[in-house]
Amino acid sequence: MHLGGLVHEMVKGANVGLTALSENVGSVVVGLGWSSATGEGDADVSVLLLDGDGKVRSDDDFCFYNNPVAGGGSVQLLGKTPTADGSEDRISFDLDAVPQEVDKVVVAASRYGGSRFGELHDLRLTLADGAGDGLVRFAVEEADEVSAVIFGELYRRSGEWKFRAVGQGYASGLAGLATDYGVDIDDDAAEEAPEPEQEQEPGQEPAEAEAPPQPAAPATRVPAQAAGARADDAPTAPAPAPALAPAPDPVAAPKPARRPRTAKKKVTLPRTTRKSLADNESWHSARLFPVSALKSDRERETRATSVVLAVMAQVPEFGRRLTAGFGAPAGRMETYTEVTLPHGESPRRPDGVIRVERAGKLWTALVETKTNGNALKPDQVQAYMDIAARRGYEAVITLSNDVALEGSPLVDVRIDGRRKHKVALWHLSWAEVVHQAQMLIRHEGVGNAVHAWLLQELLHYLQHENSGCHGFQNMGAAWVPVRRGIDDETLCQGDARALEVIENWERLVRQVCLRLGGELGQKVLPVQRTRRGSDPRARRTELADHLCEQGRLNAEIRIEGTPGVLAITADLRTGKLRTSIEIPSAEPGYPLSRVKRLIRRLAEAPADLHIETLVDGEGTGPRGTLERLRPEPADIVPKDGAQITGFRLSLFKGMGNGRGSAETGFIRSVDEAVDRFHAQVVAQVEAPARRSRSEEPAG
Repeated sequence: MHLGGLVHEMVKGANVGLTALSENVGSVVVGLGWSSATGEGDADVSVLLLDGDGKVRSDDDFCFYNNPVAGGGSVQLLGKTPTADGSEDRISFDLDAVPQEVDKVVVAASRYGGSRFGELHDLRLTLADGAGDGLVRFAVEEADEVSAVIFGELYRRSGEWKFRAVGQGYASGLAGLATDYGVDIDDDAAEEAPEPEQEQEPGQEPAEAEAPPQPAAPATRVPAQAAGARADDAPTAPAPAPALAPAPDPVAAPKPARRPRTAKKKVTLPRTTRKSLADNESWHSARLFPVSALKSDRERETRATSVVLAVMAQVPEFGRRLTAGFGAPAGRMETYTEVTLPHGESPRRPDGVIRVERAGKLWTALVETKTNGNALKPDQVQAYMDIAARRGYEAVITLSNDVALEGSPLVDVRIDGRRKHKVALWHLSWAEVVHQAQMLIRHEGVGNAVHAWLLQELLHYLQHENSGCHGFQNMGAAWVPVRRGIDDETLCQGDARALEVIENWERLVRQVCLRLGGELGQKVLPVQRTRRGSDPRARRTELADHLCEQGRLNAEIRIEGTPGVLAITADLRTGKLRTSIEIPSAEPGYPLSRVKRLIRRLAEAPADLHIETLVDGEGTGPRGTLERLRPEPADIVPKDGAQITGFRLSLFKGMGNGRGSAETGFIRSVDEAVDRFHAQVVAQVEAPARRSRSEEPAG
């Protein structure tokens, strides 16, 4: 139960007991948020678990992007989620499971590559309870010239957890912050990686390097890029920090950094399969989860629910990843299907139940599933919310092809304010389930080969055309009328159908980000350039008015490690899709030399790629296609001597007409346009940028 009713606004130095704000604080989610004028500003979250002496105990007590789980699973980085005016990095805390030796948990963030927090706006920390109710908000002020900030602390007092708003900056970056808590920055990480036969097998303890006697508070060895510059071109499998090492010479020149060596091998599956022993291509491999016999929506829902819940229970990394953001603790998970629960005169049978047990306490969620584009039924969800409230369950999770939007719930339910027990309603898209499975088996790895195989079978099932679990696939009933209204210029501002198209466009863009991020193993997020604190509904209404006036849908997505944002424009008047990216040109040299370097980098790009020169004054200079510019690169050098600030690269393609994802559908045309542009253009210009970032000295 949320006791306070309103979010508790805090000032620097203030503290509050969590149980005074809510009864449901066994698990909490902390969000660190910010925005920037360009939409490109970013920072990395880190968490330190401290003992009674105010020091980390071991490697596992430093949680950052290379080591996203700490404290035996009680702390987990959940990654970024888009908000109305930027993005928010979320961290899940199972406070009941935090080791007793840990007295304090420090939540911080750091910037890299010489960036400072003064370049970001609206720095804030929010804290929500297990039901998703916001409890605390703290706005961080005066962080202009620092590259690391402690946002807040969770600490124990008299058997309960309290929160303190800190807002302390470190001009020396994460290196200075970490050193204060007994963490050593590892300048020796640049040495060559050990040969394969020297790597440790699963289950072995990390080997200790020869070192002088350690102080009473052990120092944790942390890769140098965690303290200053991220190595975006490093391998993608996550790894805990390596073993203890002597502190580096503070006056030694910094060496290039690499990610820490893993103490345990993680299993990832290759993208390409082994050569088949089948006699011919008509033979199909036996699958753990067959899809050939699915004939009805009910069969698809039943099997999809059972498949996903079974893998969640058997692969702890996967189950935890899907439930941590919903307030579930880190514990033993069991899952059930077709459970009958009493509800008036007619018992209800939710599609599934998830139960997590930790220290004798149960967390329970009912699951309602839809496949094949079927919509959730409000009366069904309402009944499950009522059942969960009566039985003391914590949550109801809906799972469908649809994508939830901030400020626009998929299902409106009544909340009985007289009930003491609060039930949270959460939503998962099938696209998000697929994304999390891809991240684990292709990029981050899981604990053993059986878990990896189970995830691979799950992924094969979800992506099969018969499963019905294909994510958002319909632009809605308003799509065709809005297109016609734009064609004949009869669509007026304020038309509710335009707002529906804008909402579905946002769902499509978010799904594109999930799909592309899962393929690349990188963070991919939509960019929303709006005024700080703007209401999501008001923002979408404004975009709907622009659609009526201009006939275009616009979106931007940010891909980690890419110089600039990928812009998508769907012009409903001309029927064309434009994908583009603006890349800066800060290299030294004559203008013609810079143009030639760009064209050499685009050697494998398509001949119809459009290149525009960007010049001082936010204008554009000459432009041309790559086919014409290869023999005559001087054609896009400004003739008036204007300073080149960058280049805009664009591809155009025809737009699908249908509202669905069929071969001629709009959704498929957007997917294909983004895939082609990233593979043939962005991938060629991002590699040099990654190298330059990884070569920056660690701070």
